Amino acid sequence: MDEVDRQIVRIMQEDGGISSAALGERVGASAASCWRRIRNLESGGVLGPVVRLVNRDAVGKGLDVVCQVRIKSHERGAREEFEAWVLAREEIMECLSMSGEWDYQLRVAVADVGAYEAFLMRKLLNHAAVASTASHFALKRIKYTTAVPV
Repeated sequence: MDEVDRQIVRIMQEDGGISSAALGERVGASAASCWRRIRNLESGGVLGPVVRLVNRDAVGKGLDVVCQVRIKSHERGAREEFEAWVLAREEIMECLSMSGEWDYQLRVAVADVGAYEAFLMRKLLNHAAVASTASHFALKRIKYTTAVPV
């Protein structure tokens, strides 16, 4: 990636719907050149699909909960089954496999504490692989970005 590609990536992380013409004006290249560069960045795996970010408060999912999970067994099958379950849960926005004391860290988006309690007690803690959890409720979102520094 050269500097123009980096500029394109930075701009597209802020506005994925920007036109090639507007992008060209901002990076000092032609619209056709920007279009080709975008296609190359997509085919190279640098740029993924274009999505729209949703205001979570506006759709009633404003509570952020960070949940740490310890699993009972670290056997491959148990991990794969738990990870497949996580992928199917729409309220789980992010799942990280962790080093250290906890095996996984989940970021869960729910409407309120009651909705999280239902998820935790009826779903997560009922999963056969889960040994224990610890939940942390976000009081305020200070920074949120999907942009990767390039």
